[in-house]
Amino acid sequence: MKVATWNVNSLRVRLEQVLEWLAAEAPDVLALQETKLTDSEFPADEFAARGYESVHIGQPAYNGVAILSRIAPQDPATEIAGLTDPERRFLAATIDGVRVISVYVPNGQSVDSDKYRYKLDWLSALRTQLEAELKRHERCLVVGDFNITPDDRDVHDPKRWEGQVLCSEPERAALRDILNLGFADAFRLFAQPPRVFSWWDYRAGALRRNHGLRIDLILTAPALSRVCTTCRIDAGPRRLPRPSDHAPVVAEFRDH
Repeated sequence: MKVATWNVNSLRVRLEQVLEWLAAEAPDVLALQETKLTDSEFPADEFAARGYESVHIGQPAYNGVAILSRIAPQDPATEIAGLTDPERRFLAATIDGVRVISVYVPNGQSVDSDKYRYKLDWLSALRTQLEAELKRHERCLVVGDFNITPDDRDVHDPKRWEGQVLCSEPERAALRDILNLGFADAFRLFAQPPRVFSWWDYRAGALRRNHGLRIDLILTAPALSRVCTTCRIDAGPRRLPRPSDHAPVVAEFRDH
């Protein structure tokens, strides 16, 4: 199974890029974040014409998550238990025996803001949800835009970012709490070159200077960590005209 995740930062704007990437990479599953479309606007027919069924949940102009799959997704869930939240940031579905969970974690704005507290509360609720998912599904993947750098290797300039949102210790601790459930960061299951990132600001020549962060992750439950054969970041789409500021992350798994 080949699984990918991509924050497309508006599917309306980048639909053709997504369709071209699907044709070139042919993943079995693609999770999307920041679709920024209502459910009635979601281009399900475009994906179906290319062999992908879809589940999605969205809202106008902000947020929105989706899962595309060659095999029909089953048992979809669109809310985190116990969390009352109008923002569309969570979607789970079972695909060929694998529970795939697409998340768009809140950004947090700044460490002294109410949005930062919301982010930490959201992550706490997510951890509780994932603990329950693991009890039901041995083969579980959590993928998406986490808006957290796991550690300083994932930051182009750790000193500059120290203590700031996306790199602060409480956020990283919340991510570690999720990993401590038994998940692994698939990217770190393999030797990786230094300074590989998944997000670059549109401003100040960040991409050209490789001033990025790795905030888009694929987390694998133990049963899938054992059969993961590769995990990589495809920076190619970030170099296209009018790109998303994020790049896709791709992981592959043996069938047995």
